[in-house]
Amino acid sequence: MRNKKLASLAVALCLVMAMALVASACTVVAVGKDATVNGTSIITHNDDSTSANFKLWIIEEKDWPEGSVRKLIMNDHGYEPGDVMGEMPQASHTYRYFKSRYSFMNEMGVAMGESTFGTDNEEIKKDLVKDSDGIIDCWLAQDIALERAATAREAVKIMGDLVEEFGWAGSGETINVTDGDEVWIAEFYGRDLWCAVRMPDDMFFVSANRARLRDIDLTDKENVMHSPNIVSYGVNKGWIKGNVNWKSFSPAQVYAPHHDRLYSTRRVWRAQELVAPSLKQSPKEHNYPLFVKPDKKLSTWDIFKIKGDYYEGTDYDLTEGPAAGPWGNPIRIANKGEGDWERSINMHRTCYVHIGEVDPKLPAPIKGISWFGYGAPDTTYLTPLWPIMRNLPEFYEVGSRFEDFRRDSGWWVNSYVQEMATLRYCEAIEEIYALRDPKMREQFTETYAVQKDAAKLWRQGKKNQAIDQLTRFAYDRAVDWNRTWLKLGDHLLGNYALGYRNFKTTGYPQWWNDFIGYGPLER
Repeated sequence: MRNKKLASLAVALCLVMAMALVASACTVVAVGKDATVNGTSIITHNDDSTSANFKLWIIEEKDWPEGSVRKLIMNDHGYEPGDVMGEMPQASHTYRYFKSRYSFMNEMGVAMGESTFGTDNEEIKKDLVKDSDGIIDCWLAQDIALERAATAREAVKIMGDLVEEFGWAGSGETINVTDGDEVWIAEFYGRDLWCAVRMPDDMFFVSANRARLRDIDLTDKENVMHSPNIVSYGVNKGWIKGNVNWKSFSPAQVYAPHHDRLYSTRRVWRAQELVAPSLKQSPKEHNYPLFVKPDKKLSTWDIFKIKGDYYEGTDYDLTEGPAAGPWGNPIRIANKGEGDWERSINMHRTCYVHIGEVDPKLPAPIKGISWFGYGAPDTTYLTPLWPIMRNLPEFYEVGSRFEDFRRDSGWWVNSYVQEMATLRYCEAIEEIYALRDPKMREQFTETYAVQKDAAKLWRQGKKNQAIDQLTRFAYDRAVDWNRTWLKLGDHLLGNYALGYRNFKTTGYPQWWNDFIGYGPLER
């Protein structure tokens, strides 16, 4: 690769600062193939961005003539075109992949997510972010990796090479990557600094807006990759004192230190508590294990429930207390002033939840299922999609967060149900579960059966038939869910409008009446 920057440091700085204003605040998890009931590897991403372009596209595969160049475009996943910052030689062939606010799976079954992190050390922040003239942001790194990588290991190496040549732009990122066989956790800290670790196959990982790579054995060349200067840069800057233990190095502590961030650590505790309660970890620790072994093997459904968690049954249960209102609403909208809500994995501003499940036993174009749903996970559904589908329903490409509500927009329909549930959450969510959960469980069974049939056709050389079968199945399921959810939103509005239940007065719970001082009027 060769650098052909077309913009000045000043332009790059403006773009970095603009990106910082819309930085995501996402939660990702990963599960190794020996820790799942299906022998599949799983990665996830709750995209909790406040400004996300929620549209979903399939970027088609392409053969490129010799001498073609690939433009390096920053901030290329918004509503406006990004900025061309440079170029590099194009690959002879690029793979088909899903692109939305972030790109997340290609036709080879390489899947990934991201979680943004920062540091409260102003010196480090200035050096690695503000003073850097890097031009590879997270969107661009993931796009190029999915265009070119046939394995998770290749994807990590591609992103690392990009950062070493062109430099990282913006805040740090944790990126989880799988191909079904391996799961890698990569972190990009700024400038040309990065590190990646292969997760053991029987483990579980979670990241929540705080750098996580600690106690890494840099001498393990088979399971660890990193930039050549991952140690020397910190030593030269004076951020690393004393002797360096190459078998237990913590790049997260050196390049992204954070003294106390309950916003992040509580989510890590909760996810690990849900999969490995036998560890009996305290919710008040500063650091948690990088990986934990689940007490039992996990299903996609188990992971989906984690993605919609709001601490139910714990001391931090968001359905309890005055802030939840009389109807136990766990959603906490953005607030101002000196204070914070307890930050759960489920939240109101989630643009989409993606669970990439990849079966290493199946052919590459068939093995990766993108379980996709718009909005807060607790009130949404998942529908199976494949990058090799011939087309997607139109509702995935309709509407904007910054335009009027549209009944023909997938994101708006899901947000409609999410908003209607807040009218009387404790009852509405039970209606949602009663409709969604059995339908999803049936869908899991059907999906895996269709996937295996398509794999059989593919191995028999009937590739077009396999693609047609997956396209019909996934397209029809997506349309059915969308129509079902639109009707559900209408039902919830009709059932809980104006404070009534089916226009019958039910009254508030007594504890709420006591709290608000409800009683007889007095002169």
